[in-house]
Amino acid sequence: MKIFSESHKTVFVVDHCPYMAESCRQHVEFDMLVKNRTQGIIPLAPISKSLWTCSVESSMEYCRIMYDIFPFKKLLMAALAAVGPPNPRADPECCSILHGLVAAVETLCKITEYQHEARTLLMENAERVGNRGRIICITNAKSDSHVRMLEDCVQETIHEHNKLAANSDHLMQIQKCELVLIHTYAVGEDSLVSDRPKKELSPVLTSEVHSVRAGRHLATKLNILVQQHFDLASTTITNIPMKEEQHANTSANYDVELLHHKDAHVDFLKSGDTHIGGSSREGSFKETITLKWCTPRTNNIELHYCTGAYRISPVDVNSRPSSCLTNFLLNGRSVLLEQPRKSGSKVISHMLSSHGGEIFLHVLSSSRSILEDPPSISEGCGGRVTDYRITDFGEFMRENRLTPFLDPRYKIDGSLEIPLERAKDQLEKHTRYWPMIISQTTIFNMQAVVPLASVIVKESLTEEDVLNCQKTIYNLVDMERKNDPLPISTVGTRGKGPKRDEQYRIMWNELETLVRAHINNSEKHQRVLECLMACRSKPPEEEERKKRGRKREDKEDKSEKAVKDYEQEKSWQDSERLKGILERGKEELAEAEIIKDSPDSPEPPNKKPLVEMDEAPPVEKSKGPVSLLSLWSNRINTANSRKHQEFAGRLNSVNNRAELYQHLKEENGMETTENGKASRQ
Repeated sequence: MKIFSESHKTVFVVDHCPYMAESCRQHVEFDMLVKNRTQGIIPLAPISKSLWTCSVESSMEYCRIMYDIFPFKKLLMAALAAVGPPNPRADPECCSILHGLVAAVETLCKITEYQHEARTLLMENAERVGNRGRIICITNAKSDSHVRMLEDCVQETIHEHNKLAANSDHLMQIQKCELVLIHTYAVGEDSLVSDRPKKELSPVLTSEVHSVRAGRHLATKLNILVQQHFDLASTTITNIPMKEEQHANTSANYDVELLHHKDAHVDFLKSGDTHIGGSSREGSFKETITLKWCTPRTNNIELHYCTGAYRISPVDVNSRPSSCLTNFLLNGRSVLLEQPRKSGSKVISHMLSSHGGEIFLHVLSSSRSILEDPPSISEGCGGRVTDYRITDFGEFMRENRLTPFLDPRYKIDGSLEIPLERAKDQLEKHTRYWPMIISQTTIFNMQAVVPLASVIVKESLTEEDVLNCQKTIYNLVDMERKNDPLPISTVGTRGKGPKRDEQYRIMWNELETLVRAHINNSEKHQRVLECLMACRSKPPEEEERKKRGRKREDKEDKSEKAVKDYEQEKSWQDSERLKGILERGKEELAEAEIIKDSPDSPEPPNKKPLVEMDEAPPVEKSKGPVSLLSLWSNRINTANSRKHQEFAGRLNSVNNRAELYQHLKEENGMETTENGKASRQ
């Protein structure tokens, strides 16, 4: 069905009774020459608009905003101009708003150009074109019962005109109608009508009631309604620099509120960084998104690419800030808008620019450009993931491709099967359990489970499918009996990972989760689950065999640990033995030096030191293989011994005695005693 929303047709009904000619009692000051007024001149009295004028101006403002943002197929407002103001001296009994409501229903039954084009395209299925509309009635009701009478009138009129439209080629039946009743009254008076939210009166008619004071309050209410009816949103541009009229050398910052389609806020509302504030106009409150003015840019080529452009309409079109901003943009300038942030770098999210005499709000993408290369699959949600099941996902997409549906199919109950619903149902079955990461699954990494995983997702199983699933389960039991390893991922884990029996427990739990996700498909799916549960409940001898397997694994672990401990102990013993050898060598050298320095020690026959310094200190050879530490220590000790030089006095001594201070004897007449002590003669 070609559905047209209620916003496709909007009919205004403005009450033209004598009461609407009364003043709204909201004064307008137009004598502004207060300071320069000559003395003796009486100031002009303020004026006030009538209820009729306020209603017409508010309706026109509603239409202006809608026409600015949706400019196509505009309708003329000549009807209101031809009616003229209401006559305050007319008989109220002769004036009734019911005539206007009946005319509004008749207008909704008429076919618009869009509907006529849709019916022409559908030809024989012209009745599939929908017809919906909205009636906005601005009046002064007497009471709540008067409002209910107006609603009953509209409901009866729709019922009657739908009967007429059923037998006419030029009229269409009304499928849905929204009635918006606005009760307006003068400022200072009490309202006799209470507000009421939208209420469904019948399957065709819904109604809502608003009680609003005339003047600025009525204009604000229509401004809020146009946003609700046409899915509009509000954006306030802040910190707009503007020169003062009276002081050309100074400037002040102003704010301008703009209306546009709400899709302009979709992108950065998702990010959650948007500053959503409130705009208060004449006591009412509505949400608006604040964007900050940036320095204008004249070269549009340097700007970021945009993802959308939406027409704008100023809320206060006659204000000086709105007029200056509009003229600035229509002169070919562009303005960047940024999101106000307390910290961090600024984010440029929107741009104002004009095209062909119309001003658009452009949405600038602050994320990765669609023109760049696509991001890596490893840059996924939750951090960098490098083990996605990319190959399996490609196979999954091939199994769930959409193809043209030619031959109709029927369900078991005889109803026609809708291809789209069937495709959604198949996709839902295939994704009931489908881990996306390799490290999060075991069974999908095993070739032995592929026969079961590929058929368990079917809507119905054959006997052959059930046998294949049972064979798969029996093969897994045989693998567990043989204690075969499983493809368990150890990413992010320390050590060797879970033991073998723990690995099989994880595998069986995951397989049970997969099968249980599809047990409601058919009775044969239940048979597969029963086979799985029967194999999981092992007999006592199987449990005893598993215990023996665990003991064998523990023994293997202990033997590996004992080998490592023996190697560490042996290395430590070798180092300690080398250290003892070096210490003994040092002690022997020290004893030899003491004996040689003693006066009673016999003179060695060859006048050489007790130990040859060019030779390495004696090292006891170790039994068995020599460790790397021993080889390295021997090499270092040999090199150090070759670098050592004997004391010069000992090499030139006579009878192992060296004469000290020989040069002082010649200079100062010193004598050297036998013991090496000097005395003055």
